[in-house]
Amino acid sequence: MDEEKQVAYVADIEKELRYVSSWIKQRGREILYDYHITIPQFLALQYLFEAGDMTIGELSTKMFLAFSTTTDLIDRMEKRQLVQRVKDEKDRRVVRIHLLGEGERIIEEVINKRQQYLSGVLAHFNDADIVSLQGILAKLHQEMKEK
Repeated sequence: MDEEKQVAYVADIEKELRYVSSWIKQRGREILYDYHITIPQFLALQYLFEAGDMTIGELSTKMFLAFSTTTDLIDRMEKRQLVQRVKDEKDRRVVRIHLLGEGERIIEEVINKRQQYLSGVLAHFNDADIVSLQGILAKLHQEMKEK
């Protein structure tokens, strides 16, 4: 493919990914509204769900938030009994954030609803297109992680 065509394709791909991302984010926000949870709280819960217990510093780094902002976020989530501060067994000076059952339930339900939404959108796709889309997105994700 010549350079001019590639530039045009890349521009179209970026635009379509931006639109798809926007639709998914909007639907995700609508789902979160029912749980009375903010987007940053959901992201924090999601990181804890996927990676396990971590310190506020580790969570701050992952979320690209200031330490103080993450501390406030954890305070509010702790009051709602979504997470709990737990002293590290090996080093009592270290405090880890632990996902509680209610936080895990919310994450699982929200992700399930998001998957149901996407399943409805993909209902008119044939099996080969769904498999191809999944493979291409996985490859794109891997490439982005490596760079």
